[in-house]
Amino acid sequence: MLLLIAGSAIVYATGGTAYAYPYLMLIPVLVAASWYTTPGGLIAALLAGAMMATMPQDAVLGIEQTTANYLTRLVFYLLLGGLAGWLFHLRRRSANEHRVIARTDPQSGLPNQVALNEDLDHCLSQPVSKVSQTGVIKVKITDMTDVVEALGMDAADELLFAMGERLSRVIRGGGKAYRLSLDELALILKDVGPGDLGHISQRLMDVGEDSLLIQQVPVRVQLAMGSAIARDGTTGARELLREARIALLATMRQRHGHTHFNPSFDRRTLESLKLIARVRDGLAAREFELHYQPKIRLADGKVCGCEGLIRWRGENGRLIPPGQFMPKVENTSLIGPVTNFVAKAAGAFAIHDGSEGAISINVSVHDLHNEELHDLLLELVEHAGVCPGRLEVEITESALIGDLEVARSAIQRIRDIGIGVSIDDFGTGFSSFEYLQHLPITGLKIDRVFVSHLERDERARKLMACMIDVGHALDLVVTAEGVETVEQAAILRSLGCDHAQGFLYSPALPATEYHAWCQRHSRDRDHD
Repeated sequence: MLLLIAGSAIVYATGGTAYAYPYLMLIPVLVAASWYTTPGGLIAALLAGAMMATMPQDAVLGIEQTTANYLTRLVFYLLLGGLAGWLFHLRRRSANEHRVIARTDPQSGLPNQVALNEDLDHCLSQPVSKVSQTGVIKVKITDMTDVVEALGMDAADELLFAMGERLSRVIRGGGKAYRLSLDELALILKDVGPGDLGHISQRLMDVGEDSLLIQQVPVRVQLAMGSAIARDGTTGARELLREARIALLATMRQRHGHTHFNPSFDRRTLESLKLIARVRDGLAAREFELHYQPKIRLADGKVCGCEGLIRWRGENGRLIPPGQFMPKVENTSLIGPVTNFVAKAAGAFAIHDGSEGAISINVSVHDLHNEELHDLLLELVEHAGVCPGRLEVEITESALIGDLEVARSAIQRIRDIGIGVSIDDFGTGFSSFEYLQHLPITGLKIDRVFVSHLERDERARKLMACMIDVGHALDLVVTAEGVETVEQAAILRSLGCDHAQGFLYSPALPATEYHAWCQRHSRDRDHD
Protein backbone atom coordinates (compact mmCIF):
# COMPACT_ATOMS: atom_id res chain seq x y z
CA MET A 1 0.00 0.00 0.00
CA LEU A 2 2.84 2.39 0.80
CA LEU A 3 4.36 1.69 -2.61
CA LEU A 4 1.00 2.45 -4.28
CA ILE A 5 0.64 5.74 -2.41
CA ALA A 6 4.24 6.69 -3.17
CA GLY A 7 3.81 5.82 -6.85
CA SER A 8 0.58 7.85 -7.08
CA ALA A 9 2.26 10.85 -5.46
CA ILE A 10 5.16 10.69 -7.91
CA VAL A 11 2.79 10.54 -10.91
CA TYR A 12 0.89 13.61 -9.69
CA ALA A 13 4.06 15.52 -8.83
CA THR A 14 5.52 14.88 -12.28
CA GLY A 15 2.55 16.30 -14.14
CA GLY A 16 -0.12 13.55 -14.35
CA THR A 17 -0.86 10.50 -16.48
CA ALA A 18 0.23 12.03 -19.78
CA TYR A 19 3.82 11.12 -19.07
CA ALA A 20 5.62 7.76 -18.51
CA TYR A 21 5.49 7.87 -14.73
CA PRO A 22 2.19 5.85 -14.39
CA TYR A 23 4.31 2.83 -15.20
CA LEU A 24 5.81 3.24 -11.72
CA MET A 25 2.54 1.77 -10.43
CA LEU A 26 3.63 -1.57 -11.90
CA ILE A 27 6.29 -1.88 -9.20
CA PRO A 28 3.82 -2.43 -6.30
CA VAL A 29 1.70 -4.63 -8.59
CA LEU A 30 4.66 -6.92 -9.29
CA VAL A 31 5.76 -6.90 -5.65
CA ALA A 32 2.25 -7.94 -4.56
CA ALA A 33 2.22 -10.66 -7.23
CA SER A 34 5.55 -12.03 -5.99
CA TRP A 35 4.35 -12.15 -2.38
CA TYR A 36 0.72 -13.19 -2.80
CA THR A 37 0.71 -14.69 -6.35
CA THR A 38 -2.37 -14.12 -8.58
CA PRO A 39 -4.79 -12.74 -5.93
CA GLY A 40 -2.19 -10.27 -4.72
CA GLY A 41 -1.32 -9.14 -8.24
CA LEU A 42 -4.99 -8.58 -9.20
CA ILE A 43 -5.86 -6.69 -6.02
CA ALA A 44 -2.80 -4.46 -6.34
CA ALA A 45 -3.69 -3.85 -10.03
CA LEU A 46 -7.25 -2.76 -9.09
CA LEU A 47 -5.95 -0.40 -6.42
CA ALA A 48 -3.36 1.03 -8.81
CA GLY A 49 -6.03 1.52 -11.47
CA ALA A 50 -8.37 3.20 -8.97
CA MET A 51 -5.66 5.61 -7.85
CA MET A 52 -4.84 6.49 -11.46
CA ALA A 53 -8.57 6.98 -12.30
CA THR A 54 -8.75 10.22 -10.31
CA MET A 55 -5.41 11.46 -11.56
CA PRO A 56 -5.56 14.32 -14.19
CA GLN A 57 -3.95 13.79 -17.54
CA ASP A 58 -2.07 17.06 -17.08
CA ALA A 59 -1.98 18.38 -13.55
CA VAL A 60 -0.47 21.73 -14.57
CA LEU A 61 -3.09 22.56 -17.22
CA GLY A 62 -5.95 20.82 -15.37
CA ILE A 63 -6.78 18.46 -18.25
CA GLU A 64 -8.68 15.34 -17.13
CA GLN A 65 -7.92 11.92 -18.64
CA THR A 66 -10.54 10.16 -20.76
CA THR A 67 -12.47 7.09 -19.62
CA ALA A 68 -10.91 5.03 -22.42
CA ASN A 69 -7.45 6.02 -21.22
CA TYR A 70 -8.27 5.02 -17.64
CA LEU A 71 -9.89 1.68 -18.64
CA THR A 72 -7.02 0.76 -20.96
CA ARG A 73 -4.53 1.37 -18.17
CA LEU A 74 -6.64 -0.65 -15.71
CA VAL A 75 -6.87 -3.62 -18.09
CA PHE A 76 -3.11 -3.46 -18.64
CA TYR A 77 -2.49 -3.43 -14.88
CA LEU A 78 -4.87 -6.37 -14.36
CA LEU A 79 -3.36 -8.46 -17.15
CA LEU A 80 0.18 -7.85 -15.97
CA GLY A 81 -0.69 -8.38 -12.29
CA GLY A 82 -2.62 -11.59 -12.98
CA LEU A 83 0.03 -13.02 -15.33
CA ALA A 84 2.89 -12.15 -12.97
CA GLY A 85 0.99 -13.66 -10.03
CA TRP A 86 0.37 -16.88 -11.98
CA LEU A 87 4.04 -17.16 -12.98
CA PHE A 88 5.17 -16.55 -9.41
CA HIS A 89 2.70 -19.22 -8.28
CA LEU A 90 4.17 -21.74 -10.74
CA ARG A 91 7.69 -20.86 -9.63
CA ARG A 92 6.79 -21.22 -5.95
CA ARG A 93 5.03 -24.53 -6.54
CA SER A 94 8.02 -25.87 -8.48
CA ALA A 95 10.39 -24.74 -5.73
CA ASN A 96 8.22 -26.44 -3.12
CA GLU A 97 8.13 -29.64 -5.15
CA HIS A 98 11.91 -29.62 -5.51
CA ARG A 99 12.26 -28.94 -1.80
CA VAL A 100 10.00 -31.89 -0.98
CA ILE A 101 12.03 -34.10 -3.33
CA ALA A 102 15.29 -32.88 -1.80
CA ARG A 103 13.97 -33.67 1.70
CA THR A 104 12.53 -37.11 0.91
CA ASP A 105 14.23 -40.48 0.54
CA PRO A 106 13.03 -41.79 -2.85
CA GLN A 107 13.09 -45.48 -1.86
CA SER A 108 11.23 -45.42 1.45
CA GLY A 109 9.33 -42.14 1.21
CA LEU A 110 10.64 -41.06 4.62
CA PRO A 111 12.24 -37.67 5.28
CA ASN A 112 15.98 -37.85 4.65
CA GLN A 113 19.21 -36.41 6.09
CA VAL A 114 18.57 -32.99 4.51
CA ALA A 115 15.17 -32.77 6.20
CA LEU A 116 16.65 -33.92 9.49
CA ASN A 117 19.36 -31.25 9.43
CA GLU A 118 16.87 -28.49 8.59
CA ASP A 119 14.24 -29.56 11.12
CA LEU A 120 16.81 -30.10 13.85
CA ASP A 121 18.42 -26.71 13.24
CA HIS A 122 14.96 -25.14 13.49
CA CYS A 123 14.26 -26.90 16.79
CA LEU A 124 17.63 -25.89 18.19
CA SER A 125 16.96 -22.25 17.30
CA GLN A 126 13.87 -22.17 19.54
CA PRO A 127 14.07 -20.95 23.16
CA VAL A 128 14.50 -23.80 25.65
CA SER A 129 13.91 -24.11 29.36
CA LYS A 130 16.36 -25.35 31.94
CA VAL A 131 14.51 -28.66 32.31
CA SER A 132 13.54 -29.50 28.72
CA GLN A 133 15.59 -29.40 25.55
CA THR A 134 15.85 -30.83 22.05
CA GLY A 135 17.31 -34.29 21.61
CA VAL A 136 17.82 -36.85 18.88
CA ILE A 137 17.86 -40.65 18.85
CA LYS A 138 19.59 -42.66 16.14
CA VAL A 139 18.17 -46.13 15.60
CA LYS A 140 20.02 -48.92 13.78
CA ILE A 141 18.37 -52.14 12.60
CA THR A 142 21.28 -54.44 13.36
CA ASP A 143 20.13 -57.40 11.28
CA MET A 144 18.98 -55.52 8.17
CA THR A 145 21.52 -57.43 6.05
CA ASP A 146 19.60 -60.63 6.80
CA VAL A 147 16.42 -59.01 5.48
CA VAL A 148 18.23 -57.87 2.32
CA GLU A 149 19.69 -61.33 1.70
CA ALA A 150 16.38 -63.10 2.31
CA LEU A 151 13.84 -60.69 0.78
CA GLY A 152 15.75 -58.11 -1.27
CA MET A 153 16.24 -54.34 -1.23
CA ASP A 154 12.57 -53.51 -1.80
CA ALA A 155 11.72 -55.39 1.38
CA ALA A 156 14.41 -53.44 3.25
CA ASP A 157 12.88 -50.15 2.09
CA GLU A 158 9.42 -51.35 3.08
CA LEU A 159 10.69 -52.47 6.47
CA LEU A 160 12.42 -49.16 7.13
CA PHE A 161 9.28 -47.19 6.23
CA ALA A 162 7.08 -49.37 8.44
CA MET A 163 9.58 -49.15 11.28
CA GLY A 164 9.79 -45.37 10.92
CA GLU A 165 6.01 -45.03 11.04
CA ARG A 166 5.82 -47.28 14.09
CA LEU A 167 8.58 -45.53 16.03
CA SER A 168 7.35 -42.01 15.23
CA ARG A 169 4.01 -42.78 16.90
CA VAL A 170 5.83 -43.30 20.19
CA ILE A 171 7.27 -39.77 20.19
CA ARG A 172 5.23 -37.26 22.15
CA GLY A 173 3.55 -34.63 20.00
CA GLY A 174 3.73 -36.69 16.81
CA GLY A 175 7.34 -37.02 15.77
CA LYS A 176 8.85 -37.98 12.43
CA ALA A 177 11.33 -40.69 11.55
CA TYR A 178 14.14 -39.73 9.18
CA ARG A 179 16.05 -42.21 7.03
CA LEU A 180 19.84 -41.87 7.22
CA SER A 181 21.04 -45.04 5.47
CA LEU A 182 20.03 -48.58 4.53
CA ASP A 183 19.54 -49.57 8.16
CA GLU A 184 19.49 -46.31 10.15
CA LEU A 185 16.71 -43.97 11.27
CA ALA A 186 16.70 -40.83 13.40
CA LEU A 187 13.99 -39.25 15.53
CA ILE A 188 13.85 -35.72 16.92
CA LEU A 189 12.79 -35.40 20.55
CA LYS A 190 11.26 -32.08 21.60
CA ASP A 191 10.99 -30.79 25.16
CA VAL A 192 12.80 -33.70 26.78
CA GLY A 193 15.05 -33.93 29.79
CA PRO A 194 17.88 -36.38 30.47
CA GLY A 195 15.61 -38.40 32.73
CA ASP A 196 13.13 -39.01 29.90
CA LEU A 197 15.52 -40.80 27.58
CA GLY A 198 15.60 -44.14 29.36
CA HIS A 199 11.81 -44.38 29.31
CA ILE A 200 11.54 -43.22 25.69
CA SER A 201 14.24 -45.58 24.44
CA GLN A 202 12.63 -48.53 26.22
CA ARG A 203 9.26 -47.74 24.63
CA LEU A 204 10.92 -47.47 21.24
CA MET A 205 12.68 -50.78 21.81
CA ASP A 206 9.47 -52.53 22.89
CA VAL A 207 7.49 -51.21 19.93
CA GLY A 208 10.28 -51.59 17.38
CA GLU A 209 11.08 -55.21 18.13
CA ASP A 210 7.51 -56.43 17.61
CA SER A 211 7.24 -58.40 14.37
CA LEU A 212 6.24 -56.70 11.12
CA LEU A 213 4.63 -58.25 8.05
CA ILE A 214 6.95 -57.53 5.12
CA GLN A 215 5.99 -58.99 1.73
CA GLN A 216 3.69 -61.43 3.53
CA VAL A 217 6.59 -62.61 5.70
CA PRO A 218 6.63 -61.91 9.47
CA VAL A 219 9.91 -60.15 10.26
CA ARG A 220 11.31 -59.35 13.69
CA VAL A 221 14.48 -57.28 13.96
CA GLN A 222 16.88 -56.13 16.66
CA LEU A 223 17.43 -52.44 17.34
CA ALA A 224 20.40 -50.50 18.70
CA MET A 225 20.01 -46.86 19.77
CA GLY A 226 22.19 -43.88 20.56
CA SER A 227 20.86 -40.57 21.85
CA ALA A 228 22.07 -37.06 22.60
CA ILE A 229 20.49 -33.93 24.07
CA ALA A 230 21.47 -30.38 23.20
CA ARG A 231 23.67 -28.82 25.87
CA ASP A 232 25.34 -25.48 26.35
CA GLY A 233 27.91 -25.35 23.60
CA THR A 234 25.99 -27.53 21.13
CA THR A 235 26.52 -25.61 17.91
CA GLY A 236 23.83 -27.11 15.72
CA ALA A 237 22.33 -30.16 14.09
CA ARG A 238 25.63 -31.60 12.85
CA GLU A 239 27.14 -31.53 16.34
CA LEU A 240 24.10 -33.13 17.97
CA LEU A 241 23.92 -35.83 15.30
CA ARG A 242 27.63 -36.53 15.73
CA GLU A 243 27.10 -37.07 19.45
CA ALA A 244 24.15 -39.40 18.81
CA ARG A 245 26.30 -41.31 16.31
CA ILE A 246 29.07 -41.76 18.89
CA ALA A 247 26.50 -43.04 21.39
CA LEU A 248 25.14 -45.49 18.79
CA LEU A 249 28.63 -46.83 18.10
CA ALA A 250 29.08 -47.35 21.84
CA THR A 251 25.84 -49.35 21.87
CA MET A 252 27.12 -51.50 19.00
CA ARG A 253 30.41 -52.18 20.78
CA GLN A 254 28.80 -53.00 24.12
CA ARG A 255 25.94 -54.94 22.52
CA HIS A 256 23.10 -53.51 24.55
CA GLY A 257 20.00 -51.62 23.52
CA HIS A 258 20.62 -47.93 24.20
CA THR A 259 23.46 -45.56 25.10
CA HIS A 260 23.17 -41.85 25.87
CA PHE A 261 26.04 -39.62 24.84
CA ASN A 262 28.46 -38.64 27.56
CA PRO A 263 31.04 -35.87 27.01
CA SER A 264 33.70 -38.30 28.23
CA PHE A 265 33.13 -40.26 24.98
CA ASP A 266 34.77 -37.39 23.11
CA ARG A 267 37.81 -37.45 25.35
CA ARG A 268 38.20 -41.22 25.03
CA THR A 269 37.75 -41.07 21.25
CA LEU A 270 40.33 -38.30 20.94
CA GLU A 271 42.80 -40.21 23.10
CA SER A 272 42.18 -43.34 21.03
CA LEU A 273 42.75 -41.45 17.77
CA LYS A 274 46.02 -40.05 19.12
CA LEU A 275 47.13 -43.53 20.13
CA ILE A 276 46.28 -45.03 16.75
CA ALA A 277 48.18 -42.22 15.03
CA ARG A 278 51.27 -43.23 17.05
CA VAL A 279 51.14 -46.99 16.47
CA ARG A 280 53.43 -47.00 13.43
CA ASP A 281 55.90 -44.68 15.16
CA GLY A 282 55.69 -46.87 18.26
CA LEU A 283 56.60 -49.93 16.22
CA ALA A 284 59.57 -48.12 14.69
CA ALA A 285 60.69 -46.91 18.12
CA ARG A 286 60.40 -50.45 19.56
CA GLU A 287 57.85 -49.37 22.15
CA PHE A 288 55.89 -52.61 21.69
CA GLU A 289 56.82 -55.82 23.47
CA LEU A 290 55.40 -59.27 24.13
CA HIS A 291 54.48 -60.47 27.57
CA TYR A 292 54.03 -64.18 28.16
CA GLN A 293 51.31 -65.88 30.19
CA PRO A 294 52.10 -69.50 31.09
CA LYS A 295 49.88 -72.45 30.24
CA ILE A 296 49.79 -75.29 32.75
CA ARG A 297 49.24 -78.97 31.98
CA LEU A 298 46.57 -79.92 34.50
CA ALA A 299 47.53 -83.58 34.68
CA ASP A 300 50.93 -82.89 36.29
CA GLY A 301 51.09 -79.12 36.86
CA LYS A 302 54.00 -78.55 34.47
CA VAL A 303 54.38 -75.49 32.26
CA CYS A 304 53.46 -76.64 28.76
CA GLY A 305 53.70 -73.40 26.82
CA CYS A 306 52.57 -69.79 26.95
CA GLU A 307 50.58 -67.15 25.14
CA GLY A 308 52.37 -64.10 23.76
CA LEU A 309 50.31 -60.97 24.44
CA ILE A 310 51.21 -57.58 22.99
CA ARG A 311 51.94 -54.67 25.29
CA TRP A 312 52.75 -51.05 24.46
CA ARG A 313 55.18 -49.17 26.67
CA GLY A 314 54.50 -45.53 25.87
CA GLU A 315 56.90 -42.63 25.74
CA ASN A 316 56.54 -42.14 29.50
CA GLY A 317 57.47 -45.76 30.18
CA ARG A 318 53.99 -46.77 31.31
CA LEU A 319 52.17 -49.72 29.79
CA ILE A 320 49.14 -48.84 27.67
CA PRO A 321 46.37 -51.46 28.10
CA PRO A 322 45.71 -53.36 24.84
CA GLY A 323 42.01 -52.56 25.11
CA GLN A 324 42.81 -48.92 24.42
CA PHE A 325 44.37 -49.53 21.02
CA MET A 326 43.93 -53.09 19.70
CA PRO A 327 40.17 -52.90 18.89
CA LYS A 328 40.90 -49.87 16.68
CA VAL A 329 44.07 -51.35 15.22
CA GLU A 330 42.21 -54.51 14.16
CA ASN A 331 39.96 -52.42 11.91
CA THR A 332 42.79 -50.59 10.16
CA SER A 333 45.70 -51.46 7.89
CA LEU A 334 47.93 -51.23 10.98
CA ILE A 335 46.90 -54.74 12.03
CA GLY A 336 49.33 -56.21 9.49
CA PRO A 337 52.48 -54.53 10.89
CA VAL A 338 51.34 -55.22 14.47
CA THR A 339 50.77 -58.93 13.78
CA ASN A 340 54.11 -59.12 11.98
CA PHE A 341 55.80 -57.71 15.08
CA VAL A 342 54.01 -60.23 17.33
CA ALA A 343 54.96 -63.18 15.09
CA LYS A 344 58.61 -62.11 14.83
CA ALA A 345 58.86 -61.48 18.59
CA ALA A 346 57.31 -64.88 19.35
CA GLY A 347 59.68 -66.53 16.86
CA ALA A 348 62.71 -64.91 18.48
CA PHE A 349 61.46 -65.96 21.91
CA ALA A 350 60.97 -69.54 20.70
CA ILE A 351 64.56 -69.69 19.41
CA HIS A 352 66.21 -68.38 22.57
CA ASP A 353 63.79 -69.73 25.17
CA GLY A 354 64.92 -72.94 26.76
CA SER A 355 61.49 -74.11 27.94
CA GLU A 356 59.17 -76.52 26.19
CA GLY A 357 55.78 -76.03 24.63
CA ALA A 358 54.36 -73.72 22.01
CA ILE A 359 54.10 -69.94 22.13
CA SER A 360 50.64 -69.03 20.89
CA ILE A 361 49.85 -65.72 19.21
CA ASN A 362 46.50 -64.16 18.35
CA VAL A 363 45.63 -63.27 14.77
CA SER A 364 42.67 -61.28 13.48
CA VAL A 365 40.20 -61.99 10.68
CA HIS A 366 42.27 -59.73 8.42
CA ASP A 367 45.45 -61.62 9.26
CA LEU A 368 43.91 -65.02 8.61
CA HIS A 369 43.11 -64.11 5.00
CA ASN A 370 46.36 -62.21 4.44
CA GLU A 371 49.08 -63.94 2.43
CA GLU A 372 51.68 -61.90 4.29
CA LEU A 373 51.06 -63.76 7.57
CA HIS A 374 51.54 -67.15 5.91
CA ASP A 375 54.73 -65.98 4.19
CA LEU A 376 56.11 -64.60 7.46
CA LEU A 377 55.40 -67.81 9.38
CA LEU A 378 57.02 -69.82 6.58
CA GLU A 379 60.08 -67.56 6.69
CA LEU A 380 60.38 -67.95 10.48
CA VAL A 381 60.39 -71.73 10.12
CA GLU A 382 62.51 -72.15 6.98
CA HIS A 383 65.03 -69.31 7.36
CA ALA A 384 65.01 -68.06 10.96
CA GLY A 385 65.33 -71.52 12.49
CA VAL A 386 62.09 -71.56 14.48
CA CYS A 387 60.83 -75.07 15.20
CA PRO A 388 57.24 -75.11 13.89
CA GLY A 389 56.10 -77.02 16.97
CA ARG A 390 57.11 -74.02 19.10
CA LEU A 391 54.50 -71.76 17.50
CA GLU A 392 50.72 -71.84 17.62
CA VAL A 393 48.19 -69.49 16.05
CA GLU A 394 44.98 -68.63 17.91
CA ILE A 395 41.99 -67.39 15.91
CA THR A 396 38.64 -66.29 17.30
CA GLU A 397 35.42 -67.99 16.29
CA SER A 398 34.24 -64.74 14.70
CA ALA A 399 37.04 -65.10 12.13
CA LEU A 400 35.26 -68.20 10.83
CA ILE A 401 31.96 -66.46 10.14
CA GLY A 402 31.55 -65.99 6.41
CA ASP A 403 33.13 -68.29 3.87
CA LEU A 404 34.06 -71.43 5.80
CA GLU A 405 35.94 -72.87 2.84
CA VAL A 406 38.19 -69.80 2.63
CA ALA A 407 38.90 -70.08 6.36
CA ARG A 408 39.62 -73.80 6.00
CA SER A 409 42.08 -73.14 3.18
CA ALA A 410 43.89 -70.41 5.14
CA ILE A 411 44.18 -72.63 8.24
CA GLN A 412 45.38 -75.58 6.18
CA ARG A 413 48.21 -73.50 4.72
CA ILE A 414 49.37 -72.65 8.25
CA ARG A 415 49.08 -76.30 9.27
CA ASP A 416 51.16 -77.32 6.24
CA ILE A 417 54.04 -75.33 7.73
CA GLY A 418 53.74 -77.47 10.85
CA ILE A 419 52.30 -74.73 13.08
CA GLY A 420 49.30 -75.56 15.25
CA VAL A 421 46.03 -73.63 15.04
CA SER A 422 43.66 -73.25 17.98
CA ILE A 423 40.18 -71.73 18.22
CA ASP A 424 40.20 -68.92 20.80
CA ASP A 425 37.19 -67.87 22.93
CA PHE A 426 35.45 -71.13 22.06
CA GLY A 427 31.73 -71.10 22.78
CA THR A 428 31.15 -67.35 22.42
CA GLY A 429 31.12 -66.85 18.66
CA PHE A 430 30.10 -69.19 15.87
CA SER A 431 26.73 -70.78 16.62
CA SER A 432 27.46 -74.13 14.94
CA PHE A 433 29.84 -76.98 15.75
CA GLU A 434 29.91 -77.89 12.06
CA TYR A 435 33.18 -76.05 11.45
CA LEU A 436 34.98 -78.22 14.04
CA GLN A 437 34.45 -81.20 11.78
CA HIS A 438 35.89 -79.56 8.68
CA LEU A 439 38.67 -77.25 9.89
CA PRO A 440 42.21 -78.64 10.31
CA ILE A 441 42.63 -77.18 13.81
CA THR A 442 44.67 -78.66 16.65
CA GLY A 443 43.13 -77.12 19.75
CA LEU A 444 40.27 -75.34 21.49
CA LYS A 445 40.55 -72.59 24.07
CA ILE A 446 37.37 -72.36 26.15
CA ASP A 447 36.42 -68.80 27.02
CA ARG A 448 36.68 -67.52 30.59
CA VAL A 449 32.92 -66.90 30.83
CA PHE A 450 32.41 -70.66 31.09
CA VAL A 451 35.14 -71.02 33.71
CA SER A 452 33.96 -68.30 36.10
CA HIS A 453 30.77 -70.16 37.16
CA LEU A 454 32.22 -73.65 37.60
CA GLU A 455 32.34 -73.57 41.40
CA ARG A 456 28.70 -72.68 42.02
CA ASP A 457 26.74 -73.76 38.95
CA GLU A 458 26.11 -77.41 38.13
CA ARG A 459 24.88 -76.49 34.65
CA ALA A 460 28.15 -74.66 33.98
CA ARG A 461 30.09 -77.80 34.93
CA LYS A 462 27.94 -79.94 32.64
CA LEU A 463 28.42 -77.51 29.78
CA MET A 464 32.16 -77.45 30.37
CA ALA A 465 32.27 -81.26 30.38
CA CYS A 466 30.38 -81.29 27.08
CA MET A 467 32.81 -78.87 25.41
CA ILE A 468 35.83 -80.81 26.67
CA ASP A 469 34.33 -84.06 25.38
CA VAL A 470 33.66 -82.48 21.97
CA GLY A 471 37.27 -81.34 21.75
CA HIS A 472 38.67 -84.73 22.74
CA ALA A 473 36.33 -86.54 20.36
CA LEU A 474 38.02 -84.60 17.55
CA ASP A 475 41.53 -85.20 18.96
CA LEU A 476 41.96 -81.55 19.94
CA VAL A 477 43.94 -80.19 22.88
CA VAL A 478 41.52 -78.33 25.18
CA THR A 479 42.68 -75.28 27.15
CA ALA A 480 40.60 -73.32 29.66
CA GLU A 481 41.47 -69.64 30.05
CA GLY A 482 40.65 -67.29 32.90
CA VAL A 483 41.33 -69.81 35.69
CA GLU A 484 41.56 -67.82 38.93
CA THR A 485 40.95 -70.25 41.80
CA VAL A 486 42.28 -73.61 42.96
CA GLU A 487 38.72 -74.95 42.95
CA GLN A 488 38.25 -74.07 39.26
CA ALA A 489 41.51 -75.81 38.38
CA ALA A 490 40.47 -78.91 40.34
CA ILE A 491 37.11 -79.09 38.58
CA LEU A 492 38.74 -78.70 35.17
CA ARG A 493 41.23 -81.44 36.00
CA SER A 494 38.43 -83.78 37.08
CA LEU A 495 36.58 -83.08 33.81
CA GLY A 496 39.64 -84.03 31.76
CA CYS A 497 40.66 -80.56 30.54
CA ASP A 498 44.21 -80.65 29.18
CA HIS A 499 45.63 -77.19 29.87
CA ALA A 500 44.75 -74.15 31.98
CA GLN A 501 45.74 -70.51 31.83
CA GLY A 502 44.90 -67.64 34.16
CA PHE A 503 45.77 -65.45 37.13
CA LEU A 504 45.76 -68.47 39.45
CA TYR A 505 49.15 -69.23 37.96
CA SER A 506 50.44 -65.91 36.65
CA PRO A 507 49.50 -62.82 34.65
CA ALA A 508 51.33 -62.12 31.41
CA LEU A 509 54.97 -61.27 32.20
CA PRO A 510 57.94 -59.77 30.35
CA ALA A 511 60.35 -62.40 29.01
CA THR A 512 62.89 -62.20 31.86
CA GLU A 513 60.18 -62.31 34.53
CA TYR A 514 58.48 -65.18 32.72
CA HIS A 515 61.68 -67.24 32.78
CA ALA A 516 62.15 -66.50 36.48
CA TRP A 517 58.55 -67.49 37.17
CA CYS A 518 58.96 -70.78 35.28
CA GLN A 519 62.03 -71.62 37.37
CA ARG A 520 60.24 -70.85 40.63
CA HIS A 521 57.20 -72.83 39.53
CA SER A 522 59.39 -75.83 38.66
CA ARG A 523 61.19 -75.69 42.03
CA ASP A 524 57.96 -75.31 44.00
CA ARG A 525 56.42 -78.20 42.10
CA ASP A 526 59.45 -80.42 42.78
CA HIS A 527 59.25 -79.61 46.49
CA ASP A 528 55.57 -80.53 46.52
